[in-house]
Amino acid sequence: MNWKDARVLVTGAGGFIGSHLAEELSRRGAKVRAMVRYNSRSHWGLLEKLDAQSLRRIEVLPGDVTDPQCVARLVEGQDIVFHLAALIAIPYSYAAPASYVAANLAGTLNVLEACRGRKTRKLVVTSTSEVYGTARYVPIDEAHPLQGQSPYSATKIGADHLAESYFRCFGLPVAVIRPFNTFGPRQSARAVIPTIISQLLEGRPTLELGSTSTIRDFNYVADTVEGFLAVAASPKSVGEVINIGSGRGVSIAQTAQTIMRLMGRQARVAKSAARTRPERSEVMRLVCDNRKARRLLGWKPSWSFDEGLARTIDYMTRHRADFKAGLYNV
Repeated sequence: MNWKDARVLVTGAGGFIGSHLAEELSRRGAKVRAMVRYNSRSHWGLLEKLDAQSLRRIEVLPGDVTDPQCVARLVEGQDIVFHLAALIAIPYSYAAPASYVAANLAGTLNVLEACRGRKTRKLVVTSTSEVYGTARYVPIDEAHPLQGQSPYSATKIGADHLAESYFRCFGLPVAVIRPFNTFGPRQSARAVIPTIISQLLEGRPTLELGSTSTIRDFNYVADTVEGFLAVAASPKSVGEVINIGSGRGVSIAQTAQTIMRLMGRQARVAKSAARTRPERSEVMRLVCDNRKARRLLGWKPSWSFDEGLARTIDYMTRHRADFKAGLYNV
């Protein structure tokens, strides 16, 4: 698809994946409208990290996805909408579940309604591999049962079903993208890979982590962004749910060892109760079956795990002041 001069809205553009997606769209010549959550400091989240050239084609507009009038105004005149705005921290969903219902469920409903009323050419709704819960089989394809093992995943399951209903009931050209565990530069140290790197950069002799036996499918952020673009560009994705992941599973313990090898540092690993999920809420194994993305979109991952980690380590080394290794924020 030729993105030059395409009018594109990215909700949640101040977040990790959203900022990378907005940046890549601007590189490709799209006219990007970036929705960031309103704050009185005029702070644009992680879009603040973009260079001036990348920001030149980005129109940054503060708002709140839970406000239907605000969402409707931002959707107006846009060809393609990428909906990424959400609350995503799983531990915080235990403390503030109503906030997750408002942002993730009602917020998605607002975006669906706005796109339906304005005949948007394509809407891409962001899901998560967490909706599968602990795998009943691997690799996990799109037909795998959905299991709400946290308030966060429950709200995302609801949002996915809302998107499906708008396709079936109203013919809305919507696709659901289901990224597995994305990592890369600019990710919050709330996530496990930046957590490990930031603690090693601080020279800590002991890494404080949650469960290290869990298995995750880590996908470098550039590959995830390519997945978003491919889903938006393909007419075959309409009405579909599509996994985006590397297809390889690695435990958190193995991940920590790989990062230590790449950084040339060693540390003991200790389990932190504050970082450990309730037993029945913990998702033990996630490994992506990405064959549908390959077949429908021609998408496949390009970055190896080590290459992505090396890029992330380099970024965090250069921006280590941005990360607070001693503070665990759910």
